[in-house]
Amino acid sequence: MTENHTKSNKATPRNNNSGKGSKARRPANPRKLVLALLKNIMREQQTLDEALSKHQADFESMERRDRAFTRLLISTLMRRLGQIDKAINACMKRKLPSKMADVRDIIRLGAVQLLYLDTPPHAAVSTSLDLANGPRISGNKPLMNAVLRRLSREGHDMISAMDESYDNLPRWLWNKWVSTYGEETARKIALSHLAEAPLDLTVKENPADWAEKLEGTVTSGNSIRLPAGTGDPVFLEGYADGDWWVQDFAASLPALLLGPVSGKRVGDICAAPGGKTAELITAGASVTAVDSSAKRLKRVHENLERLQLKAEVITADATNWQPEEKFDALLLDAPCSATGTLRKHPELGRIKRPEDIEALAELQAELLNNCAEMLNPGGTLVYATCSLEPEEGHLQIENFLAKNQGKFERVPVQGNELGEAEWLSSLLTENGDLRCLPCHRHDEGGMDGFYACRLRKVA
Repeated sequence: MTENHTKSNKATPRNNNSGKGSKARRPANPRKLVLALLKNIMREQQTLDEALSKHQADFESMERRDRAFTRLLISTLMRRLGQIDKAINACMKRKLPSKMADVRDIIRLGAVQLLYLDTPPHAAVSTSLDLANGPRISGNKPLMNAVLRRLSREGHDMISAMDESYDNLPRWLWNKWVSTYGEETARKIALSHLAEAPLDLTVKENPADWAEKLEGTVTSGNSIRLPAGTGDPVFLEGYADGDWWVQDFAASLPALLLGPVSGKRVGDICAAPGGKTAELITAGASVTAVDSSAKRLKRVHENLERLQLKAEVITADATNWQPEEKFDALLLDAPCSATGTLRKHPELGRIKRPEDIEALAELQAELLNNCAEMLNPGGTLVYATCSLEPEEGHLQIENFLAKNQGKFERVPVQGNELGEAEWLSSLLTENGDLRCLPCHRHDEGGMDGFYACRLRKVA
C-alpha cells in the first residue's frame, strides 16, 4: 500500500515485466519523459505521481533501470531546482523569458546531470541538446550549449558557494518556517529534503524478522525502515503475500493516539490510500473507511484485498456525510498542503501556494465540525495532517475547541503511548499534541512532518 499524503489520485505504475511493455511499443527515452514530467509539474501544477499517471504507458515501456533513472532525474531536479536555476541565471546576461520555458527546462535537465549526478559532460550536454527539436527550440541550441558548457567548467564552484537550505526553498515557505519554528530548525527542515528518503514499511507482525529478511531496521512498534534507494517495493519479499504495506513511520503514529481499539467501531475519514485503515484493522478495530474519491477508494479496495484485511469502504463527502450508527473512535487524516512530505515529494514545494493553505484550512474546519457529530459521547477524535503549517495544525484545533467549549476537550498524549523508545517523547508538544518534523532523527533518515491532536467528546 503506497502512501499518498496529498490525498490526490496517485496511480503509481506497477508493472512486473521489468519494463518490457508490449512488443509494438519502443521503450521511451527517460530524458524526454523527464522533460514532459517537468512541464506537467511546473506549468500544470501536477504532482509527480499525477504526471506519471498521465505518461504511464511510456514509463512502463522502459526497463526497470531506466524507470529508476527517470525517477532519480526528476526527483533530484525538484530537490535542487533553486540552486540549479541560480547557477543557470549566473551563466546568462538576462533571465530567459517565460515564453522560453521549454529551453530553460532542457538546460535544467543537462544541469542536474552535470552538477549532481556525475554524468560525463559530453553525455550530459549532447543528450540534452538532442531534445531541442522543433522550430521554436532548435534555434536556441547555441545558447543551451554555451550555458551547459560553462556549467560543466564552473558549476560546481557556483553550487558550493550557495546556501543549499535557503536557495532550494520557495521564499514564502522559508519565511513561514522561520516564523513558525525559528531559523535554525527551518534550516534543518530544508536540509532534510535534499536527500532521498528511506523506505518505511508497516508489518502485520514480527517486525524484527521482517527487518532481517529485508535488510532493514526496526524503527518502533511494527514499523521497519529500509535504506534509501531500495527501489520499487512491489518486488520485495512479502509484498504479494500482503505481509506489510508502505507507510512512513510518522504516518503510523496518529492511529496510536486512539489507544486500544480492539472491538471498537472506528471511522477512518479521508482514508485513501488506506495505510491507517490497515493499521487499525490489524489492531482489532471494526473499521469504516470513508473518502470522497471513488478512484482513490479503488486503490484501497485493491490493497485491502492484497493484505487480506476487511473494512467497510464508503464513498462520501465527509463534510456532510453521517453514519447510520455513531463511532466509538474517529481518525480524521484531513486533506492538507502536505508540506511535511517534501522529502518524498519535493515537487510539492513548487506547486503549492499560500492561498492553498487558506483554502485547505477552511475545508479541514468543515471536516472537523462534521466529524464531531459522528462520535458517541465519550468517543475519541484524532485530527491529523502531514503539514508543517500551523493553520493546518494547532491553530485549527484551537479554533475548533473555542467553537465547541464544553463539548470537546484535548487529551494530551504521553510519550509511552507512541512506543517504548525514550526519544519518541520528543515528538510531543507542550500541549501533548504530536508534532513530527522532517529533521527529527535526521541521522537515521528523518521522517515526514506530521501533526496530530487527540480530542474527547464530552457531550
